[in-house]
Amino acid sequence: MKRVTNLVWAARIWKDTRGQDLIEYALMAGFVAVAAGAIMPNVASSISTIFSKVSTTMSSAATTGS
Repeated sequence: MKRVTNLVWAARIWKDTRGQDLIEYALMAGFVAVAAGAIMPNVASSISTIFSKVSTTMSSAATTGS
């Protein structure tokens, strides 16, 4: 019975696509930022600053959330 339950949960996780759109938009934003940094070198430093601020915010949210 436990094996069947594990298979059902694995099937549910495999079919779950709720976070897919968010990941796709984040990847697209990242690609646009990299392209903008390659085309306009002056923008690269501000993009780097934005990504470091996002990283810091995500890190602090992860530590306070758990």
